Amino acid sequence: MPPRALEPAGVALVDKPAGPSSFGIVAQIRRMTGARTGHAGTLDPFATGLLLVLSGRATKIAPCLVGLDKRYLTDVDLRSLTSTGDPEGAVVETHAAPSELELEQRLAALRGEVELPIPAASAVKIGGERAYRLARKGVEVEMPVRRSTVHALDVIAYTGDAVTLDLRVSSGTYVRSIATALGGHCASLRRTEVGPFSVADAVAPADFEPRLLLTEAEVLERVGAAG
Repeated sequence: MPPRALEPAGVALVDKPAGPSSFGIVAQIRRMTGARTGHAGTLDPFATGLLLVLSGRATKIAPCLVGLDKRYLTDVDLRSLTSTGDPEGAVVETHAAPSELELEQRLAALRGEVELPIPAASAVKIGGERAYRLARKGVEVEMPVRRSTVHALDVIAYTGDAVTLDLRVSSGTYVRSIATALGGHCASLRRTEVGPFSVADAVAPADFEPRLLLTEAEVLERVGAAG
């Protein structure tokens, strides 16, 4: 197979819909451009929002982007836990939702530096195999914990059975783990920001055109300006 082209080069801000995987979106854009293509941080199939897709020679700046802070909106169903921490898993426990006071106490414990178990349905390797593959086989393993920083965790709406949260977190933070720590699971998840980049400036995959690519210099300048 001949090497993928280095042009068009740049970074696309894509608003991923629910359903396809991040790899699927990358493959879709690769078919349109014929260029080497990658992304700077995956989103689960059920999740929506900002995906940074790198094209051509710009794929080499991926290390400058994968470590950027992320911002999310999530609806957490407080009445049940699932095997994956999201709506795609099996319900493993149902219970009464916590009171508003108890919910705030749990939220307070999740702000700042936290250590939370990595979800079983993640791509982390356990004994050389992806955790999600083990989970699909029904193999139960003790998941390692990951240290991350929750810079902001704000309640946008609360119904008693569910809560909508606006989070700004360090790279590598699993929002599903935060939902599990609250006693629930992510009913929806939307990534709204990656570093200085916003989903408000993104396009649907079907609307992508090479002319919309941000140049490598522009991307690095915005990352640098954001600190």
